Amino acid sequence: MANIDDYNAKLDVIKAIPDEDVQIPAIPVDVALQEAENLHHWSLDDFDALNVVGISKEMINDLPVRAGACREAQSIWNKDYRSQQEAQKEWAEQAPKAYEFRNDLLASLRFAYRIDDALLSRVSAITDGSGHADMIQDLNDIAVLGRENPEPLTAIGFDLTQLDLAATRADELADLLAEANGDKADPNESKIIRDKAYTHMKVLVDEIREAGKYVFRNDKNRLKGYSSDYWRKENRKKKDENNEAAE
Repeated sequence: MANIDDYNAKLDVIKAIPDEDVQIPAIPVDVALQEAENLHHWSLDDFDALNVVGISKEMINDLPVRAGACREAQSIWNKDYRSQQEAQKEWAEQAPKAYEFRNDLLASLRFAYRIDDALLSRVSAITDGSGHADMIQDLNDIAVLGRENPEPLTAIGFDLTQLDLAATRADELADLLAEANGDKADPNESKIIRDKAYTHMKVLVDEIREAGKYVFRNDKNRLKGYSSDYWRKENRKKKDENNEAAE
């Protein structure tokens, strides 16, 4: 099965995992995925011995399916995460221009409405507040005020199409800021699904490994296939560092 097929086949089960049971990956996910695939092939060779302690052929063959679902979930989350990073980069480029545009529009409104206290008061109200969201709202408010009172603006040679641009930019910037902040379409959903897919895979990996460690506790050649090569290397590295520190 393709990863997307594994993902679709397992999605309901993955979503049903309680939040309190979710395990956050402690090792790189790509490493965990490869170790699950390796365990599948290793444990197939030991099926008869593992079956005695309750590990079925269905459980072993479910390993690559769970790994495929997790791999797809990881890809989906990576795509969403990169999209947010890209939005943050674009926001960093667009925001200064938007503030400058807002300030220039306000200068035009102040000058055009300088002899009308009521309109000038509305311009002052627009300038209240601070922050990105406020700046975006300012652009929309400027567009509304200018469209309602175009004559003084026309009198100073102001280009009224700038009001349409302000409204359009307000909409675009609101979407961009939401993407940059990760506030659109339940941004954590893909991360939650990835973590649950990882948990679904790891639970089975742990169960088969524990069985293998018991069954082959006196057979070093087969026992090695039921532990994490990643953690073996990490523990060996830590041991070497400690020995060097002691010297």
